[in-house]
Amino acid sequence: MMRWMENIMLTKHLIQGVGQPKVAHAVVVIFLEFFAWGLLTGPMLAALHETFPQHTILMNCLVQGVKGFLSFMGAPLIGAFSDVWGRKRFLLLTVFFTCAPIPLMRLSPWSFFTLMSVSGLFSVTLSVIFAYVADITEEHERSTAYGLVSATFAASLVTSPAIGAFLSMRYGDSVVVLLATVIALADILFVLLLVPESLPDKIRLYSWGSPISWEPANPFASLRKVGKDSTVLLICVTVFLSYLPEAGQYSSIFLYLGQVNNFSPEAIAGFFEMVGILSIIAQTLLLSVLMKKIGNKSTVLLGLGFQLFHLAWYGFGSEPWMMWAAGAVAAMSSITFPSVSALVSRCTDHGQQGAVLGMITGIRGLCNGLGPALFGFIFFLFNVELKELNPVTPDTEEKRVIPGPPFLFGACTVLLALLVALFIPSQHAPAVQTCNTRVMMVSAIGVTENGSVPVSDENKEPLLQDSS
Repeated sequence: MMRWMENIMLTKHLIQGVGQPKVAHAVVVIFLEFFAWGLLTGPMLAALHETFPQHTILMNCLVQGVKGFLSFMGAPLIGAFSDVWGRKRFLLLTVFFTCAPIPLMRLSPWSFFTLMSVSGLFSVTLSVIFAYVADITEEHERSTAYGLVSATFAASLVTSPAIGAFLSMRYGDSVVVLLATVIALADILFVLLLVPESLPDKIRLYSWGSPISWEPANPFASLRKVGKDSTVLLICVTVFLSYLPEAGQYSSIFLYLGQVNNFSPEAIAGFFEMVGILSIIAQTLLLSVLMKKIGNKSTVLLGLGFQLFHLAWYGFGSEPWMMWAAGAVAAMSSITFPSVSALVSRCTDHGQQGAVLGMITGIRGLCNGLGPALFGFIFFLFNVELKELNPVTPDTEEKRVIPGPPFLFGACTVLLALLVALFIPSQHAPAVQTCNTRVMMVSAIGVTENGSVPVSDENKEPLLQDSS
């Protein structure tokens, strides 16, 4: 299988796909990938608890931490080279490696968690998808398209965990893993056979024989470029401060609801179905209205406000109804990332979408590593060990003034993100012109069109125009 993937990636011309590139292609790819993983929600928690019974939360943090750090390293590489060689090739690569661990869950849990960790180097499908969408949409419709993609992610989580739990109880975890494997394989074949290339031929370069400069693939070089543009620097800091607690929340909320708030497995499934449905509404209808009525920056600020409120409610909430209410607010906060992505795409030239969005995804990947570790450490400091899948009785768990200290800490970091986002300019300078972008892209692979020496670093434009 790996040799087959290598031959495909090195092929100069992939299968062209069917029809013209559309947002629907991106929606299907995202839905199938996250639906497959959503089916494994219950079985993966059980496998995690069975494999590491004494250190469940610690090992979960370790797995997510390694995966997140590798995503941070790989996202700039994938994004920058997709700007040069096209989206489809790298979309196929990211989908394949994201889904590769699935068949191993029942065969070898240790191998599953190991491969899941190291697959983070290529598990950056969202950055390529957002660049794909940016290639085929106009600026005024891009926020709606991003919202649709994000809503698809939420939609895949509305039913898949419940379906996975039902099939697991009825037929066993092996059937769930088999179904998820089939769906993942269908996703790979869909990208290979049906998804057309979105990057125009006049921008995409097939210079496979040219010497390659690895500077665009260096995530730390990408971070240095951030400092050259005040707008993208503010956006990246905002993403880091807001997504850090969100990543920690994702890693612990299942166990937190069951152990601290006495949710049954059925109630947990219903909770996430409710959040998923409301997120779909927020990222489609609400996001579109807000972008038209109050603008891009104000929508980002409103989403951060919702996130601040729901994290604080998670932190202080001690009753189940409080968690349900906080979950509804959390769904409204899901408008933040698509509105941030739309803001980034407005500031970047057509040929730089993958690089910049890859950098944003890399920061999110870094948060996926730091967030779970940070939340696990704070739970440890406050003597809260999330290791049981079943809810505890009120007699065995002492009521706390602050039941969820990590969530309260997360609310503080989101408050800082909100303050940083206030300084993001509402108006942006025009994007880099196509001629300059052409020079940047050719210099990224080491040669110019006439074979001359590449331009120096001093002559390169920053990733975004300085908007201050």
